[in-house]
Amino acid sequence: LIYFLIDAVVLSGFLIGSILIELIHKNELNSITHILTFWKRRWFRTIPNYMLMLIVNVILVSLKIIDGNIDMFNLSFFFFYQNFYKGFYDFYWESWSLSVEEYFYIFLPLILFLFRKKLASKKAILFTIIFLIVSPLIYRISISSQQVDDFWWDVEFRKVVLTRLDAIMYGVFMAYLNVYYSQFFNKNANLMLVIGLVLLGVHFYIPHPPNAFYTKTFYFSFQSFAVMLLIPKATQISSMGNVFLDQFIQFISKISYSMYLTNLLLAQIIMKHFSLSSNSNSLLIYTIYWGSTILISYFIYKYFEYPITQLRERK
Repeated sequence: LIYFLIDAVVLSGFLIGSILIELIHKNELNSITHILTFWKRRWFRTIPNYMLMLIVNVILVSLKIIDGNIDMFNLSFFFFYQNFYKGFYDFYWESWSLSVEEYFYIFLPLILFLFRKKLASKKAILFTIIFLIVSPLIYRISISSQQVDDFWWDVEFRKVVLTRLDAIMYGVFMAYLNVYYSQFFNKNANLMLVIGLVLLGVHFYIPHPPNAFYTKTFYFSFQSFAVMLLIPKATQISSMGNVFLDQFIQFISKISYSMYLTNLLLAQIIMKHFSLSSNSNSLLIYTIYWGSTILISYFIYKYFEYPITQLRERK
C-alpha cells in the first residue's frame, strides 16, 4: 500500500538524490566532466524509451487509432520543452512528468556544483534542496492571479516544469536525512508514516477550487511534504522472505518505466475501440488491458530499453 501511495516524482527524487549524494562523497561530482557522466547515465535510461513512445504516439494519433491533436506535436517534445513554462494538452499527455524529471536531472547537479564552490558538501546539498523547493513556490505565487477552471489549473499549474520541480526535491530532502541523519530517519519511520497519512487525509479533505490561492500555490507543497513522510517506512518494507513476491516486485520494478509510458496509450485504444457496456465485458477488457500493458512493457524492456541502457557502461 505504501508503494502505491508514494508519488512517483517524490520517490524519484529520493532515489536520484541518494545517487548524487553518494557521488559527492566519492568526489565524483566536482567537475563538469562528472556532471556530463551523470547526465549520460540518466539519459541512456530515460530518453530512448521516451523517444520511442513519442514516435508511436505521433503515428497512432496521425492514423486516428487513438484520440489526440497532432497539431500539438512540435520540436519542443524532443527537448522536453513542451511544458517548461507553459502547459500542453491533447497529445502524449503523460510526458509532462518526464519533462519535470529531465530538468531536475539538469538543474540539481549544476546547482549543487555551484554551491559546493563556496560551501562544504553537507551544507551545499541542504542549500540546494531549499533553493529548489522555495523557487517553484515563489514562481507559483507570482502567477497565482491567473484565472483558470479545473482543466486549465491541471494544465497550467499541475503539469508545468517551473511550477513542479519542488515535488522531486522533497524526495531529495528525504535522501539527505537518510544519509546524514540515518538514526532519526529509521527510528521515526512509523511516526512519519502516521503523520504523512494524516496529512494526506487532510490534504484531500481541504477544499481546493481551481482559483483559490492555496490551490495554485501551497496545495502542491502540502501534498509533496505529506508523501515525503511515507518514504522512510517504505524503505523498511520487505516481502518477508517470500521468493515469489521478491521476484514479482523486481520484475515490475524493471518494466515500470515502460509501463508508465504505455499504459495511457493502451487505455486510449481500449476506450476508443472496445465497448464497456456490461460489467462482465468491462472486467474482461480490464484484465486484457493490464495483461497487455505488462506484456508489451516486458518486450520493450527486454528488447529495447535494457540493451540501450547497457551501452552506457561502455567507455
